[in-house]
Amino acid sequence: MKVAVLGAAGGIGQALSLLLKTQLPAGSELALYDVAPVVPGVAVDLSHIPTAVAVTGHGKDDLADALTGCDIVLIPAGVPRKPGMDRSDLFNINAGIVKNLINGVADHCPTACVGIITNPVNTTVAIAAEALKAKGVYDKNKLFGVTTLDVIRSEAFVAELKGLDVAKTHVPVIGGHSGTTILPLLSQVEGVSFTDEEIASLTTRIQNAGTEVVEAKAGGGSATLSMGQAAARFCLSLVAAMQGADVVEYTYVQVDGSDDAEFFAHPVRLGKNGVTEILSYGELSAFEEKAKADMLDGLRSDIQLGVDFVNA
Repeated sequence: MKVAVLGAAGGIGQALSLLLKTQLPAGSELALYDVAPVVPGVAVDLSHIPTAVAVTGHGKDDLADALTGCDIVLIPAGVPRKPGMDRSDLFNINAGIVKNLINGVADHCPTACVGIITNPVNTTVAIAAEALKAKGVYDKNKLFGVTTLDVIRSEAFVAELKGLDVAKTHVPVIGGHSGTTILPLLSQVEGVSFTDEEIASLTTRIQNAGTEVVEAKAGGGSATLSMGQAAARFCLSLVAAMQGADVVEYTYVQVDGSDDAEFFAHPVRLGKNGVTEILSYGELSAFEEKAKADMLDGLRSDIQLGVDFVNA
């Protein structure tokens, strides 16, 4: 496998790159790209870790070299959230970054699977789709919004609250990746029940967990370590699927004919060419049905913002 991390010198990019260097299959190549001048040093630093994963560093003029031959491209590039910022506040800066990087993907590795991490994911995935369409290389089965962070946070919070083995705790999370568009399906967590108060409190905490980190870091950054872990988990699941394993992950993808939104986080079966099947997210509780109904207009608006940005 050749995996590229675009934005590899940032907080998420470095954490993600470290995890991939230590966990990708032997013989893989990890290409690190960033406009920041430190990226060659990040590559050298990682190359001192004794695993059979080759690491290369690529500066701002070397995007083509980083992308050529890639099987998977992960994009965490962009500016992070700061105190008082909503993910939508990031749009003006990060939208242009994602569009430019996706144009590079279209030119140099158009058949790669692409995982979008850059916020606001609800919108940047739509930007990526429209940019790939403009280049004539869009494959809806190979474009993903990485919403795994919402899943791992949900698993951590539920296990903590209920005293469960977190390794055996699985929480479905559907919808989008911002605020109330994040919808954990607590009614589907096996072997545990919640009071109405617990459901309301947990749901709010999961939806606002990013803000929890931003405020705790007091202006020193956003969720980089947990996001790095989440992105690595998704990437490694995709690698396993591309090598023949039967893998299901929750991820934000194009859903044709959906009554929800054009892009929506679903359980997805992965395979050698990306999505092989979009699975049903099952029956929702009354609380979850209302939460979904209340957030759909906002999610659809987020998606349209991305479409309009590229097509303006």
